[in-house]
Amino acid sequence: MSKSDFHMHTVFCDGKNTPEEMVRAAMEKGMTAVGISGHSYTWFDESYCMAKEKLPAYRAEIARLKEAYGDRIRVLCGIEQDFYSEEPAVGYDYVIGSVHYFRLGDEYVPVDEGNENHRRAAGKYFGGDLYALAEEYYRTVGLLPEKTGCDIVGHFDVLTKYYDSDPELDVTHPRYRAAWRAAADKLIASGVPFELNTGAISRGVRKDPYPSEEILAYLGQKGAPVIFSSDSHAAPNILFGFDRLQALAETYGLRVVSLSPDRF
Repeated sequence: MSKSDFHMHTVFCDGKNTPEEMVRAAMEKGMTAVGISGHSYTWFDESYCMAKEKLPAYRAEIARLKEAYGDRIRVLCGIEQDFYSEEPAVGYDYVIGSVHYFRLGDEYVPVDEGNENHRRAAGKYFGGDLYALAEEYYRTVGLLPEKTGCDIVGHFDVLTKYYDSDPELDVTHPRYRAAWRAAADKLIASGVPFELNTGAISRGVRKDPYPSEEILAYLGQKGAPVIFSSDSHAAPNILFGFDRLQALAETYGLRVVSLSPDRF
């Protein structure tokens, strides 16, 4: 099972612990590598992301932790770069590319903050067609590597975050399947790994990791690389559910990778 975790958030954005607390917790779990990946600055929604003026302090703090703990654990400075962030993803060891919003007209509609946002946006921009909204989401996800230069594709189907309890969008619908498959094929061709992400489970929002098992089966058939991720917003959730991710990887023949030490 993987003993590294590269998707986690701290008090620099919407996490509960300091970077040092996260690194020390990773050490206590016997990890070999840990990456902090604060949310990139998004001018249109500052409620969850790192403040623009604090980005240099964030990078400086991770650099300090590399020096302080580098003989015991590999510490990396990452960024979770939103598709619509205007701040360049430079000065980081790695980039997670994620889509947290639909940009529709002049509006940025949250993808993962409740399905009422989806219904309202579908009604306003797509004549009430939720599948058209899903098609727009996956079209955008497919562009992540070229837009963000990402090393990891973040929570591929986060669009479905709340559909366990509010299943208005049918994930077995032909249009939904065609949308995610088109995005997956484009991403597979890029060679960027997909993360297997347990963050919504640890926060009590859903029962299963991202991506869904149907998508995992497809990724396994295509030989796509995957990387385990806790998307932890609190120290106790580092490595959360990785035993389950390992079982899923074995079930679907997934090619599990990590961020190579040779890059840093």
